[in-house]
Amino acid sequence: MGVVAKRSSMTYFSDAQDHYSHRVRIVLAEKGVSVDIIDADPKNLPEEVTDLNPYGSLPTLVDRDLALYETKVMMEYLDERFPHPPLLPVYPVARAQSRLWMHRIEKDWSPMVDVILAGKNKEAAAKARKELKDSLMAVAPIFAEMNFFMSEEFSIVDCCMAPILWRLDAMDINLPSTKQTKPLTDYMDRLFERESFQASLTELEREMRP
Repeated sequence: MGVVAKRSSMTYFSDAQDHYSHRVRIVLAEKGVSVDIIDADPKNLPEEVTDLNPYGSLPTLVDRDLALYETKVMMEYLDERFPHPPLLPVYPVARAQSRLWMHRIEKDWSPMVDVILAGKNKEAAAKARKELKDSLMAVAPIFAEMNFFMSEEFSIVDCCMAPILWRLDAMDINLPSTKQTKPLTDYMDRLFERESFQASLTELEREMRP
């Protein structure tokens, strides 16, 4: 946490291509938060980010005296700060379950996305690409049960899922059009058609899908 001079608005320093930055932009759009979004170059960070964020990383969210630099903390802070519409369940057991799903996305899928998009190691990227595709196809049938990720309502978990699914083409992952994958592709359509999701996209992200 960092201390800054009083400001009249919230500022979000975001990487325009990064899926972690994207998930918070979805929450901001879903909540209709008045925020200054600054697309920053992670290799040439604004001085304000380096002053406030001890890790010198993107994204960084600044709200008056408060600076946050971990996306799950940002999303939950925004959900509490702007309670409507709620993105976490009301009941403690359901909230804990949502947090576990976010944790699993973070541990199981996000590292694969990072390896693929980094493109530094072709062998590692190819392995991650196959594992991510196989894993998504394995879970595809669960989306036949409810409209969103294990829920009838759009939630903070969907905010983590959507940026990964939006980048499938950019990662050269093509899901076959089968009965097994249809619930997942239908879920993707529901996510991508949301007004908040469309509002969250940067120009670079719009170019990631045909």
